[in-house]
Amino acid sequence: MNTEDLARLDATAQAELVRDGEVSAEELARAAIERAEALNPELNAIIHPLYEQGLEEARGELPDGPFRGVPFLFKDLGAALAGQPLYMGVRALKEADFRLPVDTFLGARFRDAGLVTIGKTNTPELGIVPTTEPDIYGATHNPWDLDRTPGGSSGGSAAAVAAGIVPIAHANDGGGSIRIPASCCGLVGLKPSRGRTSLGPLVGDTMSGLTVELAVARSVRDVAAVLEATHGPGPGDPYVAPAPLRPYTEELGAEVDSLRIALLTDPIGVSHIEVDPEVVSATREAATLLEGLDHVLDEDAPAVDESFDLIETFLTRWYAGQTETLELFSTLLGREIGPDDVEPLTWAMAEEGRRRHSGQYLAAVSQHQAIGRMLGIWFDDGHDLLLTPTMGELPPPLGSFDDSGPEPLATIHRGERTAAFTALINATGNPAISLPLAQSEDGLPIGVQLVAPYGREDLLIRVAAQLEQAHPWADQRPPVFAVA
Repeated sequence: MNTEDLARLDATAQAELVRDGEVSAEELARAAIERAEALNPELNAIIHPLYEQGLEEARGELPDGPFRGVPFLFKDLGAALAGQPLYMGVRALKEADFRLPVDTFLGARFRDAGLVTIGKTNTPELGIVPTTEPDIYGATHNPWDLDRTPGGSSGGSAAAVAAGIVPIAHANDGGGSIRIPASCCGLVGLKPSRGRTSLGPLVGDTMSGLTVELAVARSVRDVAAVLEATHGPGPGDPYVAPAPLRPYTEELGAEVDSLRIALLTDPIGVSHIEVDPEVVSATREAATLLEGLDHVLDEDAPAVDESFDLIETFLTRWYAGQTETLELFSTLLGREIGPDDVEPLTWAMAEEGRRRHSGQYLAAVSQHQAIGRMLGIWFDDGHDLLLTPTMGELPPPLGSFDDSGPEPLATIHRGERTAAFTALINATGNPAISLPLAQSEDGLPIGVQLVAPYGREDLLIRVAAQLEQAHPWADQRPPVFAVA
């Protein structure tokens, strides 16, 4: 098979070729590297090529996991393997050539699943904004439209998967950073429940449980299989999601009972945000598709008490997170981190984190936990899923999140429209999945989000697989894809 034929296969299909002896892991790795070398100059998705290490690994004895021999990319933030560069978009870490001292639990599970790492992908500094344009590496371009963002903060991973370089790549999500790039790039992105995958051993949680990790992929079956291979707590994890009743891969093609699903097209608690009409239309079309699959749709969506300030409480947690992170970097590097070491937005957020007191932080966490209980009660009262847009807008043009002006914090508020439907679900800890069910008039991907009760990734996978069969997206290809 030529490299373009391989690029059209999802990770499950590529692993089957290796398992059946039709191609070798080394051949898959070489083909992926060829595609990376051809496409990355245009995309700027891969910032740390690990091609020689990947080929050496592919030639060796690989673990007999579900993705044995499949080429893979780590995002340069979060899960990683010992010795890999870990700069997180931060100039100071790049200058110090910081390397991870140990395997993370999730990184080791990716490797044990048989995935072969060929590089690491671009990310905004510390994953703060929903675009991928760090000062130290420059912008990653969306393969559907090179002038637009691939989303963030997992935009490098999403661009690489959408363009066919690899079939699956690592991603993480603290406010939408799996689901937003999936929406921007026409992929499947599952944000697991809080505690479903481990952040250990170096991290217990991030900002009291806002962040979770998994991957972006082109098929629901790949997402189910990678979750099956990596889920479960590590020693000492502060949160543990309930164990699934059966393997996630058994949800694929399983019979789906008629479900009660609520449609929501206005974001909860942020009424000032105007959602793009094409996004609303796409979500309503998804509701019609679900009705055609015998599900019951209504618009009895959950409501949040008006006394809750979702934006400011969310930002209180994010501001504190940047303060903590910069203090950690000072310890790691043996010197004080200053404003010249990070981007203006990062420094402004850390400074604001220092101004807000600990009581405000605990109050923000408490409010979000209360919202999580409200959502849980709403599900218990008779709804099975919540259907929303993934983003409040189409993929924004590159440069939309410029923080070089006199008020850097305005940049984080620019992201409110992008993350209007995703950030709440980080606050509550529920699982959610973005599916590439629509395109705009100009051919840009539009993701639609399904949210499930806490711990019910099984339900998301079952319904997502049903939607994928009813409305296939496997043949959708961006203008920048593979090589002839």
